[in-house]
Amino acid sequence: MTFLTCSVGIFYLEKGRKINPKIWFSIVYFKRRFLFFVSKARKAIVLINIIKGDYGISLPAPQLDSMKNVAFGLLFAMLWSSAAVATKMGILSVHPFILANVRLVFAGIFILFISYFFRPQHRIKPSWKELRQLSFFGLFNSTIYLGAFVMAIKFLSPGIGSLATATNPIFITILSALLLQRKPQVKEMGSLVLGLAGILIASYPQLQVEPAVWKGLVILIGGIITVSAATVYYVRTDWKLNSLVINGWQVLLGGIFMLPFTASFASFQEANFDLRFLFAVSWLIIPVSIIALWLWFYLIDQDPISASLWIFLCPLFGYFYAYLFSGETITIYTLIGTVIVIVALYVGKKQMPSSSD
Repeated sequence: MTFLTCSVGIFYLEKGRKINPKIWFSIVYFKRRFLFFVSKARKAIVLINIIKGDYGISLPAPQLDSMKNVAFGLLFAMLWSSAAVATKMGILSVHPFILANVRLVFAGIFILFISYFFRPQHRIKPSWKELRQLSFFGLFNSTIYLGAFVMAIKFLSPGIGSLATATNPIFITILSALLLQRKPQVKEMGSLVLGLAGILIASYPQLQVEPAVWKGLVILIGGIITVSAATVYYVRTDWKLNSLVINGWQVLLGGIFMLPFTASFASFQEANFDLRFLFAVSWLIIPVSIIALWLWFYLIDQDPISASLWIFLCPLFGYFYAYLFSGETITIYTLIGTVIVIVALYVGKKQMPSSSD
């Protein structure tokens, strides 16, 4: 890089031309950034070799698995919390049901395509019993939940949408208790009340300006209850299919079940399939529906309770994306509501039953 910098300088001097300070600054800046990334890449290669044992140092398998789970959990939180902003962008161009339907159908096809060609060792064709299980799971986890989510985001800001969906583990705890025919404990109900209170406090400035936010909150909470029930069903079902195949089928079936609603309520004449729509739906299909959902199912397979803890980070990433891409204002109500929701998640986490239960 030093040679390149000097060569550019000599070239300009030989031509008898003065060097534009902006060009020279850009070259020097690029050189410094390039060397910085090279040094980081070298350190990363050394770290990978250490983990692999190429330097005579190796980490125990449990520690490697723990590092892998942490990396996957962080990536899941970052990708999953971006769905609200991408959805808000997409529904500016098309009806919410069109966006959700395109996302589900294409994501399901892509996931099954990946499973068939890159995971041939796993069975992809479900039995009739498995098809019924996948249909039930897809109806609750994709059709109803995603339909409710995209309709709610029409009335809510992306930040509130991300914050509300973060209460999913609390509802999972309550539904798990009811399914086990156990009366929910006081602290479990307290975490639910705290979580809902935090959402209301964070939404207070928007409720003052736009009363229709109430409608969005009710729709979204209904969707969260549905997807929580789907998560409990997934954990308690003895699946014989690979998690990637399960995800592909439930997403595709969810999209098929949504087709009648899209045909009935969406207006294709008013839809604008522009670049904004293409970017939003592409992001929702690949990073969110494929990568993030695969990470979620992987984390659930490892430990359902630990997996739900990564939801803690979703409100933080969600508000960061909303501020960065949608210009959402972060108020004192936002901060207080977010803290209350995180406290509610912590209280609910302490009351969660063990994964063996």
